[in-house]
Amino acid sequence: MRTYHDHVNDIDAWVWWLVGAAALGIPLVVTAMPEFGMLAAGAAAAAVVAGLGLDVVIQVLVFVAVSVALIAVVRPIAARHSLQRPQLATGVDALKGKQAVVLERVDGSGGRIKLAGEVWSARSLDTDRAYDVGQAVDVVDIEGATAIVI
Repeated sequence: MRTYHDHVNDIDAWVWWLVGAAALGIPLVVTAMPEFGMLAAGAAAAAVVAGLGLDVVIQVLVFVAVSVALIAVVRPIAARHSLQRPQLATGVDALKGKQAVVLERVDGSGGRIKLAGEVWSARSLDTDRAYDVGQAVDVVDIEGATAIVI
């Protein structure tokens, strides 16, 4: 009569490596820690080696080598890349620093400008400063629906 252990031994080593790879993929998704993905890739590489029929010692060595290589090489590159990712300004943040044209005199209490093809309420950053119709101004901030200009 066959026991549970006989059935476990019937399952090929490569299947166990794939199960391990999948198990390491779960915390990768849950925690967003890329190291788990690198360990999962190591387990997948070990599954390939096991599928080729190589010894368990070689399987473990491949798992360790691939995992360590990915962590040592890919992780620092990915960290550098994430620090260099440019922040894309959107919405009103994209309008800051843009140039506009005065449509109605702008001073500390109000006025109108044409900004990015649209008419905006505007006021001068320096309350003592006024800008006349046709004059170019720079948008330094957006407060609600009002552009603050200099």
